[in-house]
Amino acid sequence: MVHHLIEECLVFNMSKEECMEALSKHADIKPIITSTVWSELEKENKEFFEAYTKRREGQVTEMEAKNRIQNMLSKSPKRETEETKQ
Repeated sequence: MVHHLIEECLVFNMSKEECMEALSKHADIKPIITSTVWSELEKENKEFFEAYTKRREGQVTEMEAKNRIQNMLSKSPKRETEETKQ
């Protein structure tokens, strides 16, 4: 059952920690159980998890860049408005 739920976490692109938290909260599974099963899956599917981790890291970096750009854009009109008032 935990194996199946971890697979669902992977579909939703969750990290090990996010999966542990989600299963603890929503399925009442102790984090140590999820961590143990996740680690065993990593051992059995090393190449998959290496690729999964790299893809997640790339997505996090991309999301951070998008957030920075959005923050810059959202602050930009405020500056122009403030400058025109002066």
